[in-house]
Parts: sequence; C-alpha cells; structure tokens
Amino acid sequence: MRALVITESDGEVTLSVDEVAPHGFDQDDAHVAVEYSGVNFKDAMVAAARSRVRRVPRVVGGVDAAGTLVEPFGALPAGTAVAVHGGGLGVERDGGFATEVRAPARWVSPLPEGLSPRAAMIVGTAGWTAMASVVALEHHGLAPDAEVLVTGATGGVGSQAVFYLARRGYRPIASTGSPDAAEWLHALGAAAVIGREDVSDRPDRVLASERWDGAIDCVGGPTLAQVLRALRHGAAVAASGLVASADLPTTVYPFITRAVSLLGIDAVEAPTLQRARVWEEVARTVRAGDLEVFVDREVGLGELGAAFDDLRHGRTRGRILVDPRR
Repeated sequence: MRALVITESDGEVTLSVDEVAPHGFDQDDAHVAVEYSGVNFKDAMVAAARSRVRRVPRVVGGVDAAGTLVEPFGALPAGTAVAVHGGGLGVERDGGFATEVRAPARWVSPLPEGLSPRAAMIVGTAGWTAMASVVALEHHGLAPDAEVLVTGATGGVGSQAVFYLARRGYRPIASTGSPDAAEWLHALGAAAVIGREDVSDRPDRVLASERWDGAIDCVGGPTLAQVLRALRHGAAVAASGLVASADLPTTVYPFITRAVSLLGIDAVEAPTLQRARVWEEVARTVRAGDLEVFVDREVGLGELGAAFDDLRHGRTRGRILVDPRR
C-alpha cells in the first residue's frame, strides 16, 4: 500500500511517502480501501519531533479515514462505506494516510445513507466531536432556540459545531481570535461573532454574569475556566479541547452555586453505539453537499508536511482533505 510514514530517530522526524506492507493488525480486523482521510490537529502533533502524542517511533499517520470494505466484515458486505477513527489509529498503529487501513470492529462505523466517504472525511473526527458535543448538550436539556457559545470557532470542531447548532435551531455565538473570519462564521450560521476576551465579564469577581445557555469549548485552559464562570444556572459546557492548556484554573463556585456541568467529549474510546448514533445525527442534520463549505483544500500524501505546518500555525479554515491515491 502507498502511505505516509512518520519516523523519528535521535530526535529528528522524517516524513516519507512509501510503498509499505500493512503490519500490526489482527486477522479479524476490518480491511478498508481508503478513499479519503483528513488532517486533524492531532495528526500534526503526531508528526512533530519528540511528540507526546505518538507512542511509537514509526507509524503510518492519520487518525481517521473513510472508504469501503475490501472484504465482508461481520454482517457488513464487501463494498460497504465505512468511517474508521479512534483508538490508537495513526498514533500507535498504522492509520488513514494510506491507500488501505485495517482496524478492529470498535473503530469501524458503517456510514448512514447519504453520507459518502468524502463527506464523512469532511466531517472527520473534528465534526464527529462537534456533533457529539451538540448531542451531549441536548441530553443535558438544552432548550430550543438556546444561545450556545462556541470557543475556537474557526477550528475543525468549532466551525462544525456552529454549523450543526444553527441547523438544529439553536443560536450559536462564535468566539474567535480571528476577526477576519466573522463573515465566514456568519455564513455557517453564527448568530453573533465575539472576541476571546468577550466570553465573560467581571474579572474582579469569582463568577461572571450569567450569559450562555450552553457552550462547546474546543480550547481548554483559561478559556474553559472563563466559560464556566459565565454559564447560566443549570447550563453545561461540552469540552473536547486542550489547545490552550490541559490545566483548568477555576474554582468550585460555578458547579456549586450555579449547578453548571462539565461534559467531557471523547472521540478516541467512544463506544460503538455512540459512534453510530453520532454519525446518524450528522446525516440527519445536513446534506452531503452542504459540507463542502468546510473544505480548506484537498491534498495528496506528499503535501501533508506543508498541511501539518499550516495547521500548527492556524493558517487553515475548515478541513484539509487527503486523497491517498494522489
């Protein structure tokens, strides 16, 4: 198979596009012919020197992929369109930046009708996480027409969260450090676009004014702490990011005096039924053609090094699609 191989030796990382034999898989794994993958921030971290995310010195990158089954798999016939993501894919075992991938059943999701492999990778792990966040808030009791803050709104998770919230009848408030993206965010459905510093107020007090009916945080660290301060009584924030920091400098006051909830969103070890449910919600919420607005560009395996660099430096808007056949 043709693949992007990430190798680290003596603190130096090399990226090479090679013909390699699949390895490290079990005989009962699904065998998928990859049509598309996508570039996630996690992929850029895996490809960095002395990465704290990559767990092996050599791996085929790509934490998600979509394509068709080469062989029957369980009750699924050959040719079934599937998405593959999560677990150690592209981190400790060969991932989706290749013309084929093998994965255990718990990482494989049949795609709902109307959602092609290309559309699934425009959604990708980021969009799956965004929809999982929306579903979690709804389960918590998010009211119709609620005003929902989305931090990191120009990123992969944030931008799709804005889109899905608007499509499901909520009023997303997009927070971003990129004011030039306001027009794009409004086009996605943002009811308002605010700066990072506008998430909360009253910095001299333990709690801010009650502003948000719910929130989706893709940033973590001090940003998440500010979100918690500004939630309305009984509201929740679905948190999936730690780009700013893994530390959470807050107090127990939001949780005790306002009964707010912090909902953790995990796409890596999500159970099979949750994976299927979230993909169904994506298909129910949007049409495949609507998703093209999220495509930053499409690249081949040889262009991934530049794509990683652009992602690390915030020079992308939406998703970079990867066609491993190019």
